[in-house]
Parts: sequence; C-alpha cells; structure tokens
Amino acid sequence: MGLTASVLAIDAGNSKTDVAIVTADGEVLATARGAGFRPPAVGLDTAMDTLADPVGRALTTAGLASVTHVSACLANADFPVEEDQLATALQARAWGTTVTVRNDTFAILRAGVTEPRGVAVVCGAGINCVGMHPDGRTARFPALGRVSGDWGGGWGLSEEAMWHASRAEDGRGPATALSRTLPAHFGLPSMYALIEALHLGQVAQSRRHELTPVLFATAADGDTIARVIVDRQAEEVVSMAVVALTRLDLVDEPAPVLLGGGVLAAEHPQLNTMIQNLLADQAPKAIPQVVTASPVLGAALLGLDRVGAREGAQGRLRGHFGV
Repeated sequence: MGLTASVLAIDAGNSKTDVAIVTADGEVLATARGAGFRPPAVGLDTAMDTLADPVGRALTTAGLASVTHVSACLANADFPVEEDQLATALQARAWGTTVTVRNDTFAILRAGVTEPRGVAVVCGAGINCVGMHPDGRTARFPALGRVSGDWGGGWGLSEEAMWHASRAEDGRGPATALSRTLPAHFGLPSMYALIEALHLGQVAQSRRHELTPVLFATAADGDTIARVIVDRQAEEVVSMAVVALTRLDLVDEPAPVLLGGGVLAAEHPQLNTMIQNLLADQAPKAIPQVVTASPVLGAALLGLDRVGAREGAQGRLRGHFGV
C-alpha cells in the first residue's frame, strides 16, 4: 500500500457525526464533527447531505479530494440490505475508491480491541450487541426495540421507571421512591403532574431521557423497584453478550466483552458489578471492560484493516485518540 493510501472514517450516530482522515501509517490528517445521521426521519438524500458537511471540511483540511477507502459505521444500518443501500449512497458521493458500511456498534467494538475479535454491547438511547471473529464471522441482532426482543437502553429505562412510578402513585403497584424522584427532576409535585405535562407538551417528550440518571440515583439510594430495573438491564446486557459469544464459538475461551454507550460508560456501580457477576457465571472466560474511546477510532481501525495498514499504524492512531 503506497504512502498516499488513506481512510475516511465515519462514525454517524443519531445525535452526532464524527469523521477522521487517516493515512495508512495511522497519522490523523483531519477530524470534523457534524449533526446526527437519521435517514428514517429525514430521508436518505438529506441524511447524506448532513454527512457531506463534516466530510467536506475534513477533506479540505487534509488537502484531499478523495481517499482510498471509506469506512463508515452508521446508525440505522441494522440489516445487510440497509448496509448495502447506504454503501451505494456513499459510493455515489465519490469520497473514496472503495466503501464499507457497518452498523455503528461495530465502531465501539473495534475501538476496544487490538484485533477484530470479541463482543460489544452498546447501551445508549437503545441497546445493541455485535461480535466479530478474526475469520470474518460476525454476530448481530436487529436491535429495533421491543419488536425485535430488546429491552432497556436509556429510553426504555426511563419508560420502565415511569411505568412503575405511575402505578405506585395511583395504587396499582408497590411503593417506590421513583414516584417522587421522577417528577421532582422537572420541579413537579407528582407523577400525575408529570404525565399531564408530558401529554400537553409542557415538558418535551424528548426530555424523558433525563429520567434515566434519576433512576440510577434512586437505585443507589436503595429503592427496591429501581434496583430491580437496574438488575434487569444487567441481565439483558449479559444475555446479548453470551448469545453473541456462543454464535462465534468464543464463549469457552478468553474474549473481550466491550461495554459502551452512555448508560454503560457512566459505570454505575450496581449495573456494572451485576454485569461482571453474571458474566462470571455464564461466560467465565469473558473479559468485560468499559470502552470510553471515541467510536470514530473504531471506524478508522476498521478502515486500516481494510487497506492493509503497516505495522505500528494502529498504535499511532490509538495514540492520537489518547488510548
């Protein structure tokens, strides 16, 4: 691979997009950040235009018109057919000679391992899990929410907390401090008032994610219902990880289990301790670790894998991102 070989790494989530231009030696020529990537909400053409802004700025800074390879890890690339559609759209932009598209969870996984081997569980707004094996096999889930068998993530946890708090207040369920702590977060006196405020738009529905940290704080204070919800999230994380390890024949040998996304990266003691204990029981050789590195690092490493990067390139790239 010649000295001119370069990778355009794209990590595009629902809330933000990070891009990096990297040489085959692992030198970062430019980085840029842009808005979130949401094809289902705005349409594919508009979503691609959103990517074009940070990509264009990074290419300009790097002094390049295009690159050797585009390594894109994108939200909403949940099925192979969607990856193919997004790859075609990226190819049409002529940002690189070749293009590879993966779900954005793969960026978390690759950022946390020295080779494409292991499993990553990402618990942010939702929950997802992917796995990679050096022989090219992957493990993944549709990760479309409850319709595809998923439970939890920040949005799901806030919904579960509100369900229990509402029933506690009106008498349909057992008592929980959540019936006080959730409305108090918004300066409201009761769950009834919070439900009304959400319904009437006085509190934006998008702010419901703010209730997830309240749930964890209430659990840390010893509330039984809140602690049950947190434990359930740990069980879901481990269930996905063990299934992925099993599919890749890694469950009986040492393999990393990377934990990423806002909920897991926050390292709530109850949640992460429960995950470690459950993994020790169900996959004793698994090696859990929290990944806080920027996901665009993972997208870039996947790109270096693709272009056959020189020895030492990965270390140089990791050094740039401080890991």
